[in-house]
Amino acid sequence: MKAIVWIKYGSPDVLQLREVAKPTPKANEVLVKIRTTTVTTGDCEMRRMQFPLWVRLPMRLYAGVRKPKRIPILGGYLAGDVVAVGETVQRFQVGDAVFGTVGFGFGSYAEYICVAEKAPIIIKPEKLRYEEVTAVSLGGLEALHFLRKAKIQPGEHVLINGAGGSIGTYGIQLAKQFGAEVTAVDSSHKLETLRAIGADHVIDYTQEDFTQNGQTYDVIFDIIGKSPFAGSMRVLRENGRYLIASPSGLMQFIRGKWASRHSKKVIFEMTNPQTADLEFLTELMEDGKLKTVIDKRYSLEQIPEAHRYVESGQKVGNVIINVAHDG
Repeated sequence: MKAIVWIKYGSPDVLQLREVAKPTPKANEVLVKIRTTTVTTGDCEMRRMQFPLWVRLPMRLYAGVRKPKRIPILGGYLAGDVVAVGETVQRFQVGDAVFGTVGFGFGSYAEYICVAEKAPIIIKPEKLRYEEVTAVSLGGLEALHFLRKAKIQPGEHVLINGAGGSIGTYGIQLAKQFGAEVTAVDSSHKLETLRAIGADHVIDYTQEDFTQNGQTYDVIFDIIGKSPFAGSMRVLRENGRYLIASPSGLMQFIRGKWASRHSKKVIFEMTNPQTADLEFLTELMEDGKLKTVIDKRYSLEQIPEAHRYVESGQKVGNVIINVAHDG
């Protein structure tokens, strides 16, 4: 089968199209013929191994100190068709259209992948396209996890920093579902889209600092981990919640734990994808209450180009990879 193989840490050029052996499912696995996958910011960070030091060291120990060994193929999210099942599998059968995430095993930059039956993958509803369900396994699940932690009440004001990516575009829509007033912060070329999917207010971060404009918020959801910590805490209302999806360093983590001893709470979390949450998001999509924002589409062979685009910072919503198959 064709796959994009990750040969070393570095630029998108380290991703190479190769022929590799088609996997065979174990007793508790299904073999999925991948129709669509997605390129994420996390994929690009993993490829470069560009994380804060306190994250980079354990990641290198996991993936490979000098070069990737445990993870030869990147990609953690997919939609496709079950073409074979292991002898103990009961949840799925051949012919099922499925989608979800494969977790830290990665491997979706390929034509086929083996996925454990217990992994957070579910049946794709007929009315939803492969490409629109692919990205919800990342952005939708991440946004849902954090916003539920915030325990948003109707009428509360939620600010989302870095709202123009996968997590943010789902986050805007979910916060509105929870009854919030939403302010979305990102660069100017993304703001029209953010308004279109429900943001009540938008801020171009290059022109305005949300911590200096006199507004206050019940919840600040910082997806990119770059909002000023002290300023963000200052504009949080009493009993406010400061959600940080990507802590920029160990000191930020320590300051957050210290600050949380008082009425305002700082929440750092690792998302643990759950099948029930995917089903919840799918119901919203079927009802037309949650939409996947797709910026660009690429082929499997074009994944290095897709990485360059994601790293440019221009992406609005999601970048989808369509995996073509011979025959």
